Formats: sequence, structure tokens, C-alpha cells
Amino acid sequence: MFADDFARRLLAWFDHHGRHDLPWQREATPYRVWISEIMLQQTQVAVVVPYFERFMARFPDLASLAAADLDEVLHRWSGLGYYARARHLHRTARLIVADHQGRFPQRIEALEALPGIGRSTAGAILSLALGQHHPILDGNCKRVLARCFAISGWPGHSAVLARLWALAEALTPVARVAAFNQAMMDLGATLCTRAKPACQACPLAERCQALARDAVSTYPAPKPRKQTPPRAVQLLLIRDPDDRLLLQRRPPVGIWGGLWTPPEIGLEESAEAWCRARLDASVLHLEKRPSRRHTFSHFQLEMRPVQVRLATQPTRVADEAAMTWIEPAAPGDLGLPAPIARLLTELGAETAIARQEEPG
Repeated sequence: MFADDFARRLLAWFDHHGRHDLPWQREATPYRVWISEIMLQQTQVAVVVPYFERFMARFPDLASLAAADLDEVLHRWSGLGYYARARHLHRTARLIVADHQGRFPQRIEALEALPGIGRSTAGAILSLALGQHHPILDGNCKRVLARCFAISGWPGHSAVLARLWALAEALTPVARVAAFNQAMMDLGATLCTRAKPACQACPLAERCQALARDAVSTYPAPKPRKQTPPRAVQLLLIRDPDDRLLLQRRPPVGIWGGLWTPPEIGLEESAEAWCRARLDASVLHLEKRPSRRHTFSHFQLEMRPVQVRLATQPTRVADEAAMTWIEPAAPGDLGLPAPIARLLTELGAETAIARQEEPG
């Protein structure tokens, strides 16, 4: 049967060329596989490995993750992006502790009901950690199947996705399911790559319909492109007379949800008016700094920093629970977006130099 031949070729390649010593493979518990699978969404293995090891050092099990403050979880996630993943991890850990006696569900329906766990992630957890017979369909698998079977269309379209799931179900063997699923991911990550695939080394080359048509680069079809509209904001770098910087916690949903950043206002808004209304403080000096851009999946953010020196200490802080004053060079364990963390590092260095230059 074709499915048997497909699995045989793939597993023979995996035994000799697959990845067998990734950190989450050394002790493949449902918890560790879950963390790795969430981190690997939209992120390459080489980037994930050090984050995973640091995350495990701080949160070695479900109980420690559930007991942690969200701020610390976001802090450990800082730099990986797509911060909703970290919020879902934290919420899911607490739900498992509350509703499943702290034990990872072992039924796929129960796993899929948890925040941030879809069908493929649930299948990966149960197959890689427990050997249960479930197919997976991450981005690498979609690419392998779309090319091997010349599946036209963008995999995000429901009809195309349904065809790919049907193939994954038909091809996933009962025996060695964990190895097979890992092999599918490894093949897509190392040989059947998005650009410059190494078709000459692929164990499925003789079976690949896209290769036979000399059309590997056309599968899978790319996501329909949308223009990423720019969005510009003023980023208020508010410094009090002690040179501390004001940070504000962002709403739990939206970009950088739950993280800490300097306050943002529209381009037409006044920094002085914001400080009067929110801090009951007057402004001593304003200084515009060079703009910074950050690209999200659906738009570009142009941040126009404005350093604001307050004349006096604020007499009140509106929404005080969502505000905090920090030393830029030592923000602590707050969850910070990577661009903001870099900005704080620069501000901290500037502050240190300025203090050294002050007359003794």
C-alpha cells in the first residue's frame, strides 16, 4: 500500500537523519512536549531551544507554571513574540490544575478544549509524549504533503486544509507514530524547506508529484497577500525627577497584550495634556527621538518616542495598578516586548553615562 511505503521511506530516513536529541525529546512528558509545541508555533527550532531550556529551569512542571504570576511568564517569553501563546500557556496550566487535578488530559477532545491547543498541537502532545495514534499537521507537515501530493491552494483555506488532514490521517501509521510525526516535522524543517528544498536528498523524491512536475516552488500556494497598513503612535518616555521611567501595562488583548510598555498616544495628542490628566504633573522638557518600526503579522507599527521630563513628582497616578516606575537599566521581571526591552537598554546606558558626567 502507498501509505505503508510512505511511512517506511520516511522512518528509514528519520532513523539516520532525523533529530533525536532536542531538549523536549530527552524527557518527552506531555508538559514538556506541550511547552515545546507552543513555542515552535511561528518560531524556528534554533530560536526555541534556549528559550525552552530557560523556561523549564524556572517552570519545570505544570504546578510551578500555574502558580506563577502572569508577569513572570511573559517576562520569560519576552523575545519569542506572539505573546498570546504565553497567556494561553498560563491560563491552560491553571485550568488543568483546577479542573483536571493537575494531570494533563490524555483524551484529545479534552486537550482541544483548552486555550491555545488546536487539533495538531493536541495530536503532537499525545503522540510524541504518550505514543497515541493521532496525526499532526503543522506548517512543515502541510508543506511536505502539499508537495508530495500536489495539493493546490493555500493551506489556510478550509477545503485545502480538509484534504491535507485526510492525507495525514491516512498516512500516519499505528506503529512508531511518535517517530513518524517527528519525521514529518523534521523533513519539512530540514529538507522540504520553504526556499531551496534539498529534493535530491529527500526520501519521498520518487513519490513527490510536485518534483515530477518540476513545480516544487509552487506548492503549497502562498497566503493571499494583504498590504500591511502602517500605524504611527507617540511613545511617551516619561522620566520623573529621580530619572525613573513610567511603564504602563497594556490591555490583555491586542498587540503585546498584558505586557509593559511606555504609554502610547496618538500623533495628534499632547504629551503635556496626558501628563496633566493622568499624573497631575507639569512637563519641564520634551525631546523627540528617532522613530522605530516594528512589523507585526498584520500591520507595521511606527513608534515615535518622545522623552518627557517632569518638573515635579506626580501627585497622583490615574489607574495606578496599571502603572509602574522603573529604572530603565533594571526593569526587573516585568514582561516586556523585545523592541521595548532594547529601548530600555539604550535608555539605561544613556542614564549611566549622564550620571558619570555629572560634576562630583
